Amino acid sequence: MGEHPTFGNGKICYIEMPAVDIQKSAAFYSTVFGWQVRTRGDGSVAFDDGVGEVSGAWVRGRKPATEPTLLIHIMVDDAAATIEAVIANGGKLVQAIGKDAPEITARFSDPAGNILGLYQNPPQKGNS
Repeated sequence: MGEHPTFGNGKICYIEMPAVDIQKSAAFYSTVFGWQVRTRGDGSVAFDDGVGEVSGAWVRGRKPATEPTLLIHIMVDDAAATIEAVIANGGKLVQAIGKDAPEITARFSDPAGNILGLYQNPPQKGNS
């Protein structure tokens, strides 16, 4: 494994995500996306994304991002399987795969109501 995280000017590095129930949100993202969840010294619950490049924390007292104005996408291996996991773990499908074709994307809302996107890399031509 390489050096993580990558540091550099202009890199998105930290996200503060609104949550109603921080433990429920932490469990959702840990289960669905494999995010590493940790409790910081100040007691806040933080996360590192699935590849250790972006970190953040869930915060109370902010309105969930229920409109896709600034839309963050999470890269996944299989968008269809991830949608099933989102729904099974308390999220909701907001936009099915296909609307952004040929890109493979979908949108979901998490347990707090935040809307995020899913992005799946397209299959590489010539690979079976």
